[in-house]
Parts: sequence; C-alpha cells; structure tokens
Amino acid sequence: MNISAATFNCDITPPLGHPLCAGWYPPAKEIGDPIFAHGLILKGDGADPVVLCALDWAELSNHDYNRWRAELAEAVGTDAECVAVHCVHQHDTPWPDRGAQDLLDEHNCPDVIMVGDFCERARSNTASAAARALGELQPCTHISTGEAKVDRIASNRRIMGDDGKVYKVRYTKTQDPELHAAPEGVIDPMMKTIGFWNGDQKIAVLHYYAVHPTSYDGTAIVNSEFVGLARKQRSKEDGGVPHIYFTGCGGNVAAGKYNDGNPANREIFKQRILDAMIASESASVRQELTGLSWQTHPACLPPREDLSEAGLLEVLKSVERGSEKRKSKAALMLTYLRRWEDPIPITSLRLNEDVDILHLPGETFIEYQLYAQELRPDGFVATAGYGDLGPGYITLAKSFDEGGYEPTDSFCGRGSEAEMRLGIEQVLRR
Repeated sequence: MNISAATFNCDITPPLGHPLCAGWYPPAKEIGDPIFAHGLILKGDGADPVVLCALDWAELSNHDYNRWRAELAEAVGTDAECVAVHCVHQHDTPWPDRGAQDLLDEHNCPDVIMVGDFCERARSNTASAAARALGELQPCTHISTGEAKVDRIASNRRIMGDDGKVYKVRYTKTQDPELHAAPEGVIDPMMKTIGFWNGDQKIAVLHYYAVHPTSYDGTAIVNSEFVGLARKQRSKEDGGVPHIYFTGCGGNVAAGKYNDGNPANREIFKQRILDAMIASESASVRQELTGLSWQTHPACLPPREDLSEAGLLEVLKSVERGSEKRKSKAALMLTYLRRWEDPIPITSLRLNEDVDILHLPGETFIEYQLYAQELRPDGFVATAGYGDLGPGYITLAKSFDEGGYEPTDSFCGRGSEAEMRLGIEQVLRR
C-alpha cells in the first residue's frame, strides 16, 4: 500500500474576554502564549483519508465535537468516522459546547460558555488549514515507535483508605505533605512516541502521555501549559518538524504529588516532558509502513443515575446570583442527558500489524489505557483521551462506591465501564 501524509496547524487562541473552561474559570484577560490546533492527515491507496487532530483547549463536547469531525472530514474528503479530535486539556483555555450555551441563553445567561462566533471561526479556519494540507501530501514510507519514562510528574488523584473508600483527593495543586508523601498510585509513567517518515526525512512526531497537563490555573491567562511549551520547544529544536501532543487517559491522574502550585513548577515540568520526548524518540525503532486501517465502535455511555431533566432545569431557572458556574455545569449535563443515545466513537488506527493508536472520549480513568495495553501485549498501543467530552469523567463502576471527586462530577454513570471495555476490545481485537 502506498501511504502519504501531511500536517496542518491553526491558531485557536481566544480573544480577550472569552470564557475559559466553560465559565468555570475567569475569562481571558491576557495571552501567555498562543494556542493551536495541530493535525496529521494519512491517506492510503483507495482508502478514505484519516485525520488525527489535537486542540489546545480544555474540552470540546457533544454536538460541537461532532461538528468538528464533520467539518474536518468535509475539508479532506473523508467520512467523519475517520476523524479523531482530542483536547490536550489545558484548563485556562476554551471549552466550546454550543448546545449548552443555547440552554443558558434560554435562561438569560448569555456568554457563559461561548461568546460570539469565535469557536465556529476557529473550527472553520482549522478545516481550511486541513484542506490546504492536502496539496502538501508526501510519501510516508516508515514509522518509528519508542517510549521513555517521564520523571516525577504523574500521580493518581485518588488516595484510598483502609476501608476501600477514597480517603483524600490529590488535586493538580497539592500542599498537603501527607499527599506528597503518598505513593504515585496507578499511573502509566511512559511517554509513547510515533514518528512518520518519508525515507530519512521526518514528517511529523506524535507524543502520548497521561496526566492532567496543568501546573496552576484560574489565572485568566491563556496558555498551552507545560506540555504545550515542551511541544513547541521540541519542534523548534527539531528544525520545525511538527510535534503533536495528545493527552492520554488522565481523568484520575495529575501532578499533585510533585506540585505545590509554585508557578516555577511549570518550567520544571516542561523540561521533564521535553526530556521524555527526546528520550522516547532516541529509543525509537523504525519500520517500513506498509498498511493502515481504521476501526470504529459506536458507544452509548449511560448518564449518571441521579441526573434528571427536571432537576437540571431547576438549576438553570434559579435566580441565585453568582451561580454561573453551577448553571454552566447544569447546562452541560442536560445537553449530555438529552443526547447520550447519540453514539460516541471509540476508534483505533492500526499501522502495520503491531502499532495501534486508540482514541477515547471523556476524562477517562487511567485503568482504560492500561487495559488497552493488556489487550495487545506484544504490540505498541498509544492512547489519546479527551475526545468527545460530553460524558465528562469516565470512571470505573466501582468508583461510585469508593467516592471521591470524579464520580460526583461525572456526567455518565457506572454502566459506562462495560461499554468502554467493549468498545476498546472491538477496535483492538480485530
């Protein structure tokens, strides 16, 4: 099979005053560094092109997620089923969901999640960049795969007590010495890297690592955080070769063990990510690229059992002052409650016979990423989380009995684990 590839990028930095993280944080007052959409297009003989796209946004959910896939698909002449869009999940960035904002508008809460048409223009501009990239397709003859351990960033957020319940939650910023001393817990410490080559010429490099990519937030300063800064520096050092970063299943993984919130940690974590990127590339093994195939499974993740339309509408109708964040969350929950039977794609891109790139929705728990690797013990599995974020946190079924933050903030329920495991099995065990 002859395979070709091209990359694209587009500035998706919001204007000053635009809401950040669906209005859960103060609106943008300053741009620390510009944020981008980065994408890779792969095309095999006689096959629909495949698009992998990473956005420097906090989240993208529900119908807005579907619109991104559809518009990118139209731009490159493929089917939306062959498009994977993922957010890197830096917190001080936008979280578009037009359906949720429409609900807020109906209840006299304008400009909470989105302002004007910036998000639509960002989507259109990114699709135009992808369309232009079709004219820059070049042969993709080889891939390289490697991995390296990331030094002292990731730690599990859920600290369990002797009773099997969550004892404490270790958030991104943690100042409790007891939580700093606790073990890292269940994580995937490895940075996984896939390079795409035209002979000896590097076309693009994709990096995958599972952690909340946040050192500190709520500043109203838009920024690409330590992972974005590392990505930018690696690309610059690599002669401008596009490096694209995807956040893995970091729903219950953050930097809390190693992060007390000191702003200086952003630069420290950036360097650790950069070191892991370089080490992962250095450890890579090249092979000829002879085939690619795409597999998709439609998953319907049931909503949290205690969510009701009537209850969420009551929150939206409230006249309580200063309740914008609470109303934003209610609007997002109600949007998901109304559309959950519209399937969410779980997909994988297989390169040759031994390399898989798995694409998952939501703020997915790390256990799903580890499960995917167990299914392909002799293969190389890289996982991107933060696809359609309509379901919010995707926990394990037992998490609801264990307690802690994520189950109470999730939009989907305990029945989602079975659907997730089934979908992962379907796309990896072909």
